[in-house]
Amino acid sequence: MTYELKHVFASLPQMERGVAKVLGGDPKGNNFLYTNGKSVIIRNIDNPAIADIYTEHPHQVTVAKYAPSGFYIASGDVSGKIRIWDTTQKEHLLKYEYQPFGGKIKDIAWTEDSKRIACVGEGREKFGAVFLWDTGSSVGEISGHSKIINSVDIKQTRPYRLITGSDDNCGAFFEGPPFKFKFSSTDHSRFVNCVRFSPDGNRFCTAGADGQIFLYDGKTGEKLGALGGAKAHEGGVYAVSWSPDSSQLISASGDKTVKLWDVGTSMALTTFNMGGDVMDQQLGCLWQKDHLLSISLSGYINYLDKSNPDRPFRTIKGHSKSIQSLTVHKNKGRAHIYSGSHDGHINYWDAETGENDCFSGKGHSNLVTKMAVDEADQLVTCSMDDTVRFTSVTKKEYSASNLVKMDFQPKHVSVATGGLTLAVCIGQVVLLKDQKKVFTLDSLDYEPEAGAIHPGGSTAAVGGADGKVRLYSVQGNTLKDEGKSMEAKGPVTDMAYSKDGAYLAVTDEKKVVTVFTVADDYSVKNDFYGHHAKVVTLAWSPDNEHFASGGMDMMVYVWTVNDADKRLKIPDAHRLHHVSGLAWIDEHTLVTTSHDASIKQWTLKF
Repeated sequence: MTYELKHVFASLPQMERGVAKVLGGDPKGNNFLYTNGKSVIIRNIDNPAIADIYTEHPHQVTVAKYAPSGFYIASGDVSGKIRIWDTTQKEHLLKYEYQPFGGKIKDIAWTEDSKRIACVGEGREKFGAVFLWDTGSSVGEISGHSKIINSVDIKQTRPYRLITGSDDNCGAFFEGPPFKFKFSSTDHSRFVNCVRFSPDGNRFCTAGADGQIFLYDGKTGEKLGALGGAKAHEGGVYAVSWSPDSSQLISASGDKTVKLWDVGTSMALTTFNMGGDVMDQQLGCLWQKDHLLSISLSGYINYLDKSNPDRPFRTIKGHSKSIQSLTVHKNKGRAHIYSGSHDGHINYWDAETGENDCFSGKGHSNLVTKMAVDEADQLVTCSMDDTVRFTSVTKKEYSASNLVKMDFQPKHVSVATGGLTLAVCIGQVVLLKDQKKVFTLDSLDYEPEAGAIHPGGSTAAVGGADGKVRLYSVQGNTLKDEGKSMEAKGPVTDMAYSKDGAYLAVTDEKKVVTVFTVADDYSVKNDFYGHHAKVVTLAWSPDNEHFASGGMDMMVYVWTVNDADKRLKIPDAHRLHHVSGLAWIDEHTLVTTSHDASIKQWTLKF
């Protein structure tokens, strides 16, 4: 049995209101870089469905930048660690790791020979450092600021110059190497969010929370003027990026616009209006070859269109928060993946192309714990907002009428033929039929954790925190306790019937999966051992002979029902993140997701 990674549908950038997001671009112009959680995401700019994820930082990563050579990436995290790693190999081998200061790293810059690195941020003892990439020894001092430094850049032509921008409303200018503080500029009246040299080194600009963008001479640091007269933007400016020929630049602002500037005349050539919602604030931008990218507070990545400034010609969507649930549904022969995240957001993905979008309208307002598609082509979802929703996968829009309010928070849903849905809530088990509650079991003598309704709709199995699985028969619109229970090895975490209804698989906190044979009075078919931590999710293959399980040990196992020793182990499926959802597209394609907010597909060979 072997496996191979087929697709990676990456997460969006992790965004925070009022905080600039630095985008990195590779020197050849093919890829761009951003961070989310502990991951650095590398995406192909022409086909963003091609992505690679680097997850070796033990802490949240804040910024990543390519070396001008293109062979290495330097990434910095909230603990002040800088990792320099190889871009040419799939393994991304670590070359060097440094700790220039203790505290969050906010920006990184390389010299054009890829030999020196400057980094700045929220250090406790200092706000910046500049050092040799191969030894870590200092090549100057970043001083002259009294508060956090937000941004740094190094002139890409000799003589070298270094610039910084800080929360003390000042920019600073350094000469070197070794880099020494020369003077600071006090033109901004609020935080300086971004400083950038033009590629030819003739000029640099500083952008601030006061809506201003100032231009300076790259060699002397002398002020040349301001873009747009009195103010460049109505809101704070979070990022700027120069055109490759140094004649123009783009700026991203909290006023929900991106502007394209002609540097020679200091005039705006185009204003891109990104929308009217607070989530449309623009917090980052990147000019790569002919591509102009910007990032919204929503995490959406916009490809700006100069000929149609009110409509990006492409918007990359996805999840920016951890994904908690997953399912797959085939529509007209095409498989779609549905994923639900920590913030209540549900996305649907074309399994082949990675094209994705979210349902329209107002949906869940909190974590989506579980989802399944019923025979009426409705995505049935339950959430910590105490609702179960039924959303048509063909209409793709939420409606208030397809929502069932629960008395208690639901944590598990499963569906069966005849319009049946079983919802397991805190202290309650609810049977729904055609989107209406028809029966409730409460005042239970156990805490229900998970449930599964037999595909034929005749039996409901409920797993408890006491490690027992209880069977109820579905009689008309009622659940009748059959007085029969089976033992799992520990508190139940997830359960599912095979597609043909022949088996019931149950996962538990004691690291075991137990499979029961339905026709043989639910006798134990096999116990499956292998996980090193609690198992949290499972999914049956359409072939009914294999199933997959995922656990807190970050492992995915693919098991063979008839032979507990015949198993396939996918270690580090989502490195440093536990697996939160599994689904099958066909018997050879498994989908996994996790708290890293990405979705992966694996080709399996048995």
